[in-house]
Amino acid sequence: MHDTHTGAGAGTDTHTGTGTGTTMRAISPAAWGGPEVLREVTLARPVPGPTEILVRVHAAGVNPIDWKTRATGGFGMHGEPPVLGYDVSGVVEAVGPGVTVHRPGDEVFGMPEFPRQAGGYAEYVTGPARHFVPKPPALSHVEAAALPLAGLTAWQSLVETAGLAPGRRVLVHAAAGGVGHLAVQIAAARGAYVIGTAREEKHALLKELGADELIDYTRQDFTAVLGDRAVDVVLDSIGGDYGHRSLRVLRDGGTLVTLPSPDEVPVPEETAPRGIRTGFTLVEPDSTGMRALASLVAEGRLRPVVETVLPLERAADAHRLGETGRTRGKIVLTVVDV
Repeated sequence: MHDTHTGAGAGTDTHTGTGTGTTMRAISPAAWGGPEVLREVTLARPVPGPTEILVRVHAAGVNPIDWKTRATGGFGMHGEPPVLGYDVSGVVEAVGPGVTVHRPGDEVFGMPEFPRQAGGYAEYVTGPARHFVPKPPALSHVEAAALPLAGLTAWQSLVETAGLAPGRRVLVHAAAGGVGHLAVQIAAARGAYVIGTAREEKHALLKELGADELIDYTRQDFTAVLGDRAVDVVLDSIGGDYGHRSLRVLRDGGTLVTLPSPDEVPVPEETAPRGIRTGFTLVEPDSTGMRALASLVAEGRLRPVVETVLPLERAADAHRLGETGRTRGKIVLTVVDV
């Protein structure tokens, strides 16, 4: 179900409007700060270089890294002017020299360049051709735009880093969030026993997505519910003390994957004596992982939940909503009317 939230959208500078044949609309922060710094600008349409493609963006996913970058400048790997957004779904407009995997007219989706600027909050993006894969026919552009960054984060964390195997017990914190709800489905598809933490009102959805056991973190301490050394893998997308507390429920030799910050990874003195593997995971562009996600979609075992869809010019509203931390699944901006 797609909700529409009202309120002030992105600001507008003196050069806004629908792009011409050589220009495009985009969303750029006037300075690093709150959502109010976002404004619509007109920029030169990018041109694909060797091994790159130009994509006409139909929809752009919104992720926590977007509002963190808007607030502070993030990794500092942005352009001038900076354009936010990493998740895109759209149609190939043109290809650069040497590209053989895509042709104009192909529907594609991807997470190009991360953590360098991709510029997804715009009418057009360029990026390495192999950072994009064919859009699954079962997904709309809105749904496809919700998948790349969060889906690859979950896939790389659980499958490639943790080596999740059938029968393993996995604990997913913030299970109804952007990464969490996809991690639940990926873990279930791998044959794992899936435990999630989420508010009670989100439990029904998570059961539908494949969770076996759910804990309402507002009422229960997950360490008390699960007990000592009860799980094989923990995916922590919350941070704070969650990683340290999760060590209690991890078995010896288990894996703790931390997403929010490398500063929140438990120190080796806590983990080495028990053989626990832990570390900060930063998602990477990966066509193999993207194709794996697309295969799960085609098999009916993975679907992104999109709670809110807003037009590109309301990016500020999307950030305000995302920063509440209360959304289920993903928020997506539409660039082409759908």
